[in-house]
Amino acid sequence: MLRPLLFRLDAERAHQLGLLLARLWPTSLASRLGRGVGEADITCPPELATRVMGLDFPNPLGVAAGVDKDAQAATFWQALGFGFVEVGTVTALRQPGNPRPRVFRLPRDGALINRMGFPNDGADVVATRIERLRQHDALRVPLGINIGKSKAAAAADAAADYRRSFERLGELADFVVVNISSPNTPGLRDLQTVDQVQAIVDAVQQPNQQLEQPRPLLVKLAPDLADADALACAQAALTAGCAGLVVSNTSVDFSAVSADTQQMSGGLSGAPLFARSTALPGHLRAELGPAPVLIRVGGDMDAASAPAHLAPGRDLPPLSPGPVHVGASLPEGLLRELPAARAARA
Repeated sequence: MLRPLLFRLDAERAHQLGLLLARLWPTSLASRLGRGVGEADITCPPELATRVMGLDFPNPLGVAAGVDKDAQAATFWQALGFGFVEVGTVTALRQPGNPRPRVFRLPRDGALINRMGFPNDGADVVATRIERLRQHDALRVPLGINIGKSKAAAAADAAADYRRSFERLGELADFVVVNISSPNTPGLRDLQTVDQVQAIVDAVQQPNQQLEQPRPLLVKLAPDLADADALACAQAALTAGCAGLVVSNTSVDFSAVSADTQQMSGGLSGAPLFARSTALPGHLRAELGPAPVLIRVGGDMDAASAPAHLAPGRDLPPLSPGPVHVGASLPEGLLRELPAARAARA
């Protein structure tokens, strides 16, 4: 009911309003429906439960980073039925992001273009928010935290900047994603080289290995990398001790979009990314073997995409921005389709 009204608003304002409603859900609406905070609205088929990175996931569908940058509505996402939530991207210091407007809907293409630039409350504020959730035992699904380079940090200081974010947030996460692939922070994608990946992961691993239980680390790559370059970065991440990869981020390739994008810049997400975000994990799986974790992001718009989740190369598929265009029923539809798709492939 709300979606047509939200689409009358500027895209970013609509997203902020949606987050506000999601944040209020546990206290104002869940009790009316007879549900406790964080209780799922749907029954998840038990055969979808999976164990990855030493973590138990009730199902393999998650919310991708970018939807809930500041961890404002984690309990709402799990109430919709998602099996895990990835919040962020979070930077060491609070930053406003790029000037507005910076989010553009492409309804005919089932897509968004954003040039947000990591606007977020900063590691300290987000950590305090998650600490509160942990203290109240409100999280029933694994929580990933996505960390990125602060815009103010020079390329030479990138590794130290990522380390600062991890030192504040790492222990609060079930797993941590190192984002080196957003197109909206100047120079960030230049970090997608073997040497930079090695240096950044090494810097994060130093405080990580001091934890009583080190957290699984993943590196998030861009869909625009050539297969060989993506493989080289992946191998560097794994050599440095990462558990796996998130594939992929938003794209600067607008060629699959029918809308006029001449006045737009930023990263494309949604249905046009489906082909690349399906093919690249498959290529990496074929080259890297079965051991590394591969989390696929991009293009999941309806239950018809369920079989792609089971294609070779992916362990967990977060969703974004499918819920924006399809609605809150998307995870339920996908969860209903996945068991049948899995049985068909057996």
